[in-house]
Amino acid sequence: MKKDIILCGVGGDGIVSVAKIISDAALNLGMNVKQSEIHGMSQRGGSVFSHLRISSEPIFADVIPEGKADIILSSEPMEALRYLPYLAADGCVITNSDPFINIKNYPEIEKVNAELAKLPKCVSFNANQIAKELNARGNMVLLGAAAPYLEIAFEELEKAIQNIFGRKGEAVVNTNIAAIRAGRDAK
Repeated sequence: MKKDIILCGVGGDGIVSVAKIISDAALNLGMNVKQSEIHGMSQRGGSVFSHLRISSEPIFADVIPEGKADIILSSEPMEALRYLPYLAADGCVITNSDPFINIKNYPEIEKVNAELAKLPKCVSFNANQIAKELNARGNMVLLGAAAPYLEIAFEELEKAIQNIFGRKGEAVVNTNIAAIRAGRDAK
């Protein structure tokens, strides 16, 4: 098994946390993991992305070449478009459809959505709305939507959430697990 994943979004959206959860779940299964993060200007809502490589075989580089990503997981639709050159021909984009408009020349959302709609495999939905209903974060909802494409048992993602957020208390763990379940069921 091998998965090359680009996780992208805007600073503060929790993309790095999602990468940590996926990595933790993969490591618990005895898989090899390599990750490279670029935080950008995360304090100002700048672009944030992470290359995450998971494999049952050895991994020799942490950066995913253009055209080789199996999954692009994005917390924001324009960021999904920004990283499309990395997507493999048979790859899938999972993105929040709710834009984070932090620049004056943000493209018209209709045009962004039209470009995403051209992709053969794209899961685009308003993760923030689902998260709001659960008093959760959209990043966890997106992780749930990505779960079927990860080839990691859903229970392993739940265990990773327990491991990573357990020190914050049962309520935080339960909220995050409810959010990934809602994301899994949203599509």
